[in-house]
Amino acid sequence: MDTQGVNLTNTSPILLPKEENGRPVEAVQAEKATIQYCLYARKSTEDDERQALSIDSQIKEMATYAQNEGLLVTDIKKESHSAKMTGTRPVLNQLMADIRNGLFQGVISWAPDRLSRNAGDLGSIIDLMDNGYLKEIRTHGQIFTNSPNDKFLLMILCSQAKLENDNRGINVKRGFRAKCEMGFRPNLTPLGYENDHYSGKGMKKVFVDKARAPIIKQIFEKVAYEKYSGRDVYEWLKNETDLRSRNGNVLNLSVIYRMLNNTFYCSLFEFPQGSGKWYKGAHEPIISRELFDAVQKKMTVAPKSKPGTKQFDFTRIFRCGSCNSGISAQEKFKRYKSGEIKRYVYYHCTQFNNFDCNERYLREEKLVEQLSCLLKNVSIKEIRSKEILKPELDKFMVIKTTLQDYQPNNSEIEQNIDLSGFIRYIFQDGTKDQKRELIGCLNITIYLKNRELIIK
Repeated sequence: MDTQGVNLTNTSPILLPKEENGRPVEAVQAEKATIQYCLYARKSTEDDERQALSIDSQIKEMATYAQNEGLLVTDIKKESHSAKMTGTRPVLNQLMADIRNGLFQGVISWAPDRLSRNAGDLGSIIDLMDNGYLKEIRTHGQIFTNSPNDKFLLMILCSQAKLENDNRGINVKRGFRAKCEMGFRPNLTPLGYENDHYSGKGMKKVFVDKARAPIIKQIFEKVAYEKYSGRDVYEWLKNETDLRSRNGNVLNLSVIYRMLNNTFYCSLFEFPQGSGKWYKGAHEPIISRELFDAVQKKMTVAPKSKPGTKQFDFTRIFRCGSCNSGISAQEKFKRYKSGEIKRYVYYHCTQFNNFDCNERYLREEKLVEQLSCLLKNVSIKEIRSKEILKPELDKFMVIKTTLQDYQPNNSEIEQNIDLSGFIRYIFQDGTKDQKRELIGCLNITIYLKNRELIIK
């Protein structure tokens, strides 16, 4: 090699710029100053994340990290929500929308699985990085930029979290099957039994509640042998026993019916519910299978020829003025000596909010009379605005003009139209939807109390 004319001894050393993550420090610091970060903290309430840091701990750790790194954190977002399902976290959805709108260019989070444990949310995050909206994700000990290697590593870590969730779900189902085959139903036992809170995992048993079990057995016996209805059982429990729920409340009617249909009391159970997989329970039965079957026969109601087809014109419109329950209806048929059969419809409180509500029944004819009085103040303009009523109003106007000697214009007809006659026409010959639409013109809540329609 020819070195002539070159002074090697006095040549100054070439100083290369310091680098951070393969990039010049000056460029990295300049980018840090321009990136606005959002600190995102999440804690699931489910058992699979009990070991994760609490939200406050995550915020404290990552805020300290951001301060040490000189990062500009402009907002902190936190939520308690599982990350297993795609698009179900409102705070994360808002965060991604803010990133797309340019409010943030970076995200700080404790770990990648805080951001995503499913493929859908992960794909949305990677898409934000691909399109340049999201420049950087920082976690405890890792930095993910919009580079192929960083995005690949981020996808691997989040996919690993998804794999853990999937495997955990399989293991939980296998554990449930094993527990059912041993005769123990997962979840809380029904009223009348007590769970074992002291034995070790996998060794917990179910014990009969000595105080409640005798009363529950009496419930089944009264329905099977004494012809008690669900309402009779409710009144008996409320007035003559001290049976209460675990929270100390009086058992409502729906709880009583669920109890009467629960095979757990005769040591049988289905798991999962509706799966058709039945197991023999290892717990002591409160009632016999024969008693349970006898109750089911008493509670069985013969289906109607056309179930669910009975419809009334004015149900689900009014409220009860005493207990604020809905108003239902029922029909009665009366045969007179002449052989004529007449149909009568009665409207009454459903007693949903108060079983003891004693509001009296109101005949449909009386109900229509009172509705007609309320509708007298409705304007023709309001009626014409209803798409269902407009054709009937035009038809009624045509009938009116044919009975007159002259042909007035529409405005004159509307000024002189017999509104009461139109209301009677709809209530008498209109369809169910037309009647309901006409009542809707009032734009008020109507209550039924003491057989009178009132407005509160």
